[in-house]
Formats: sequence, C-alpha cells, structure tokens
Amino acid sequence: MKQFFAPSSVAVIGASRHPQKVGNVILKNLISAHFKGKIFPVNPNAHVILDLPCYPSVNAIKDNVETAIIAVPSSLTPQVMEECGKKGIKHIIMVTAGFSEIGNNKLDQSILAILKKYDMRMVGPNCLGTLDTYSGFDNLFLPFSRLTRPQPGVISFICQSGAVGSATLDLLSKEGMKFAKFVSYGNAVDVDESDLLHYLGNDPQTKIICLYVEGIKDGKKFMKIAKEVAKKKPIIA
Repeated sequence: MKQFFAPSSVAVIGASRHPQKVGNVILKNLISAHFKGKIFPVNPNAHVILDLPCYPSVNAIKDNVETAIIAVPSSLTPQVMEECGKKGIKHIIMVTAGFSEIGNNKLDQSILAILKKYDMRMVGPNCLGTLDTYSGFDNLFLPFSRLTRPQPGVISFICQSGAVGSATLDLLSKEGMKFAKFVSYGNAVDVDESDLLHYLGNDPQTKIICLYVEGIKDGKKFMKIAKEVAKKKPIIA
C-alpha cells in the first residue's frame, strides 16, 4: 500500500499539454509538490509535457515504474491497464469516472479481472487521488488554486467522496490543520476503506485517522481492522 503514497516512480497516463485537462493538472501538482520520485508522462501525441520527456505508452519507459495514475476516458482503461500489467506495474490510481457510479458495472468487472490477472492493486476508479505531504506525492486532480494543500502533520483522512474530501481538506487546511495523508478511494473496485484503515494503522506518520464513508463493502472485515487499529490510534468516522 505504500506505493499509493510514496512510490519511487510514477507514470501519469493521459498526461496533457492543455492546462485545463486533468492529466495536466495532476502532472503539474506532482512537480509543484516536489515529489521525490521519477515522473513519466504518457501520451502518444506529445514528446514533451511541462519540460518532461513524454512516452507513447508505459511499455516505452525503460525504467521500472511502481505506480501508474490513469486519467484517460473510461473506454480506454482496459487497454491501458493491460499495458500496465505487461510492464509490471503493480499499483494503479484511477481517477477516471464512468463506471458503476453511472451503472456501467460491466466495465468494473472488466478492470477487476485485469487486476487479478496481473496481481495489481488499484485505488478507484472515480476517485480524486492520493496526497502524502511528506513524500510530495500529490496526484489530486484539483489545482492548488482550487484546493488548499495542508502542511505536514499527523492526521490522515480516508474519504470515499472526492467532493466531500476536497471541501473538508480545503477548509481544514485553511484553518491550519496539518495532515500526513489523504486518499479519496471512489468506487473501491479493489482497495477499500478497510485496506486503507489497516495501512494507516501501521503508518508511523499517522497519529489520528479520519474516515468519511458512504457504505462499507465488508462489515466484518471493517470491524475487525477498526478494533485492532483503535487500540493504537483514535478513529473518527
């Protein structure tokens, strides 16, 4: 799970030269947050984006890639995920929408099958992304002008809704609250609230865990993990 917050390298699939596009915003945020790892923009129609060499696909990247952020239209996601699997990328953050939230359950099942095929883990789809204030891994697709980033602290926030998460993070950051990590996990096709709670329960930078959930995928799993984590850290849900 660490690779969702502090990978050594990341590919931004769907990186764009257009400032208004999600792929451009994510790339710019990673650069502005001084992310410590390697950044590989992926776009078959560009050679350079924001002064970084751009690649036509992840398989054209010679280096190892730990995490891929996918920001392409939903119809292209199975193809892109197959490419990630063949490249050996094990961690996916998919901000793309257009899945079960609009009734497209078949596409959810399609990407889940690809995840299992290549033994990958995924946050999303239909999520805002993740933020780690210590590693500089900021892949939230809202620009700094629309979302105030917090200073490094000890609070970590797990949020199913990107809208609720961004509004809460923005408000609390302006009030001086400091955060370690933030994650909007969206549809939770794979990684769910319980997985994230378990990870943050063992994260040394996290002392307080906040949760906003709209539904629990597996009640028994959640309660088991919550009871274990609550022995070490307070949980506000």
